[in-house]
Amino acid sequence: MTVTRRGFCAMGAAGLLAGCGTPGKPSAGAARAELGSTGKLRAAINFGNPILAARGADGPRGVSVDLAREAARRLELPIELVPFTSAGNTVEAIKARQVDLAFVAIDPVRAADMEYTAPYVIIEGAYAVREASPLRRNEDVDRPGTRIAVGRGSAYDLYLTREIKAASLVRVPTSPEVVDRFLEQNLEVAAGVKQQLEMDARRVGGVRLLPGRFMVIEQAMGVPKGRTAAQAWLSAYIEEMKASGFVAQALQRHGIQGAAVAPPRA
Repeated sequence: MTVTRRGFCAMGAAGLLAGCGTPGKPSAGAARAELGSTGKLRAAINFGNPILAARGADGPRGVSVDLAREAARRLELPIELVPFTSAGNTVEAIKARQVDLAFVAIDPVRAADMEYTAPYVIIEGAYAVREASPLRRNEDVDRPGTRIAVGRGSAYDLYLTREIKAASLVRVPTSPEVVDRFLEQNLEVAAGVKQQLEMDARRVGGVRLLPGRFMVIEQAMGVPKGRTAAQAWLSAYIEEMKASGFVAQALQRHGIQGAAVAPPRA
């Protein structure tokens, strides 16, 4: 028998407890059913982006970890944090439905396989070069003979694939490997999350960042395509987490510099 949403909610208090919710408010019950189909919330944690997550002495830590745990608490689901080393692998896991939730940068290519919330954090993509490089501006990078190291499947890989006209991209397995491969292969430019490049520049020496940024990266929560109830609930959830100060406090608590809380959804 097919039961419409209207008919289901008309069943009364029992229906509300099952997750109909209130008019205009996304249903936690429907989101729970989509996100917890295995009996737990499997949240992908990408250690390839230091803004979002890092390995700590007591396990994964970071703003994405805090958001995943709080979402699971509100949905009354046990949580499983599933670690990944790159955004590309994270996206593949969402496509294969090996995880229920991921923290990824918004990109039109990825939208074919997942449903997004609005962004919760905005970060910058930057270029790094050797100290002796003649390159001084972001605009100088896209020229013949310039080879740019990028993390395969990362937001800036997808962006530069569309935008670069004359330079060439050299894809490496994960974003944290970009600077080391850039040096090992004697490439002209390394591209990545600004904070990761700054950390690597301090680590290896002889490397500087070009001023400014070449792109803005909007980090959002994503679920497998078609899970619209989960997307609706998470969208409302992320707006509340931004407005309440939860996201800003998480960034401060984990010592994250240079990332901004995304503005409210228009």
